[in-house]
Amino acid sequence: MNEANPTSHFSDADLKAAMHRAFRMTAAMAVFGFGLLNFLLGWRSGVLLLAGTVVSATGLYEWQQLIGHMNTKLDQQKTPHSTGFVLGMFLLRLGLAAAVIYVSLKCFPGPVYALVGGLGLAALALLIEVARQSRS
Repeated sequence: MNEANPTSHFSDADLKAAMHRAFRMTAAMAVFGFGLLNFLLGWRSGVLLLAGTVVSATGLYEWQQLIGHMNTKLDQQKTPHSTGFVLGMFLLRLGLAAAVIYVSLKCFPGPVYALVGGLGLAALALLIEVARQSRS
């Protein structure tokens, strides 16, 4: 094995665990952010943050599903769902995400930055996981 390459020891199980930690971290940051925004700017801002977080967290979940599907294909194992089903679910999630964003902006007038912040929480959690993995 090449010791200079830090990803040589990173297995599929490590990736699954990192994605799961990022998912939990996203949820924890959302709860903290909701409380903070609720206190500082009002409940509508907190709801916008939660709406953005729901969309980004479902994105993490969907990526976990896609990664799992691709890993089973690469390992030449039988997949529990067809590729069309997985792709259909991915596109359905994108449509639902667009609907959640639209409805939250129409029903909860507040700062759009709260929604954008919620959308970015999953990316922040993934960056923290990357930093954590690069240190070890």
